[in-house]
Amino acid sequence: MADFDLRINPDLRADELAQDYADGNIVRINNIFPGDIAKAIHQVLARQTPWHFVHANDQGKHKYYRPEEWRALGQAAQRQVFQNVMAQARAGFSYMYQCYPMIDALLEGQDPDWPLHALTEYLNTDEFRDFVKTVTNEPSVVKLDAQASLYAPGHFLNTHNDHGDNAERRCAYVLSFTKNWRADWGGELLFLDEDDNVQTGFTPNFNSLTLFKVPRTHIVTQVASFAGAPRLSVVGWLRDDPK
Repeated sequence: MADFDLRINPDLRADELAQDYADGNIVRINNIFPGDIAKAIHQVLARQTPWHFVHANDQGKHKYYRPEEWRALGQAAQRQVFQNVMAQARAGFSYMYQCYPMIDALLEGQDPDWPLHALTEYLNTDEFRDFVKTVTNEPSVVKLDAQASLYAPGHFLNTHNDHGDNAERRCAYVLSFTKNWRADWGGELLFLDEDDNVQTGFTPNFNSLTLFKVPRTHIVTQVASFAGAPRLSVVGWLRDDPK
């Protein structure tokens, strides 16, 4: 990302967007970045990212596999993982998708040539952090965490509320970089009421930022077997635990 200038679309006004957010503690902001920047981010996610496979373990926590670890399992063991995840999802909370742990990778010096380390850093600049703090009216936020995600056919994230182990999450965010998505491909971010009825939701799209206050019950629906492209995003939380 060193070859171009990361910045928020200058046409956006955080104070005006704050009024939209206040109506229901949720907002989708289209065209969050200038077009050339959004296209470059998409290019890295689509073609230059060493995706890890991740699913929920028995405690509902991340179980990561680096690319070489996933390949080393072999097809029989991979199928068993899929079967276990699906059984867990039928009974309660589970998920599986591909991800890149942006914060951990940056702090641990992994993949030093990966272009989107600059995006990880940018999300924690005063410029971006102040923008989302203003939109959400969450002045206590001190940092954003981040992971890139890729949902391919069969991937999903079922019902959860993003409460966090220590209630340190003020809001969740989704930077969507999914091109030419169709609603019938699934992968939709849906928000549920206390009776599990859908209140509202968003179809994956390109170059948007969705912000919503947590805890709030939501799901990412399973991506259809016939989906013609991956669902690409960068996701995380606005947090107020120490830096």
